[in-house]
Amino acid sequence: MKKILIIEDDISIAELERDYLEIDGFSVDIETSGQRGLKIAESAEYDLIILDLMLPEINGFEICRKLRSEKNIPILMVSARKEDIDKIRGLGLGADDYITKPFSPGELVARVKAHLARYERLFKHKEQKEELIEIRGLSIDKSSRRVYVNGEEIPFTTKEFDLLALLAANPDRVFSKEEIFERIWGYDCFGDVATVTVHIRKIREKIEIDPPNPQYIETLWGAGYRFNA
Repeated sequence: MKKILIIEDDISIAELERDYLEIDGFSVDIETSGQRGLKIAESAEYDLIILDLMLPEINGFEICRKLRSEKNIPILMVSARKEDIDKIRGLGLGADDYITKPFSPGELVARVKAHLARYERLFKHKEQKEELIEIRGLSIDKSSRRVYVNGEEIPFTTKEFDLLALLAANPDRVFSKEEIFERIWGYDCFGDVATVTVHIRKIREKIEIDPPNPQYIETLWGAGYRFNA
C-alpha cells in the first residue's frame, strides 16, 4: 500500500483529501504544522507528499527545498494563491506539480496516481539499467548472470562471473588481490589470493581480443586490478 503524507494546516481540506485517497487504497497521514510535517517527512518513508504552500512556522517553499535535497519522491504543492510566480518558484524548487485551490478531490487523486506511476517507471528503468553493463562489445547481465562478447554468449563459472561483475560495476576503481579474494571467496574459504590471478587470466581469455594486452581488466603492479570503462 502506497503511503502519502499531507502537510496542510486546514484540517477540513486535509481530511477531505485523505478520505478520497483512502477510498482509492492509499494509506494517508496528516500533519497540520509545517515544522512537524518536515520532521515526519524527513524521518519516515512516504511514497508521495501533498504540501500546502501557506503553513505556520515554515512555508511550503522551504519545506520543498529541504525535502528535495534529501529525498527523491513526488511532491505535489497546493495553494490558494493563483500567482504564476508561486507556481514557477515551487516547480523550480523541485515540486513535481502545483495545484491551485479550489480543486476537485478527484483531480487530486488522478494527479497522485499519475506521479506515482511516473516515478515507478523511472526507478524501474534505472534498476534495469543497473542490472546490465555494456561497454565496447562486452555485455554483463547481472540478473541472468550471462556474459556476451559481440553478441555471443560466453560461459562463465560462478566465481568468474562474480569477479567480472565486481570489477565492471566499479569502473576505474583499483581492487587489490586481497580485497577481491575477501569479497568473492571470503576469508573463511580454503585457498589464497593466488586464485585471483588465475581467475583474472581465465576471464581475460574469454573476453579480451588480445589477452596479453587487455582492454578491459588492467593490472596495476603492486596495487591490483582495474576495469577500464
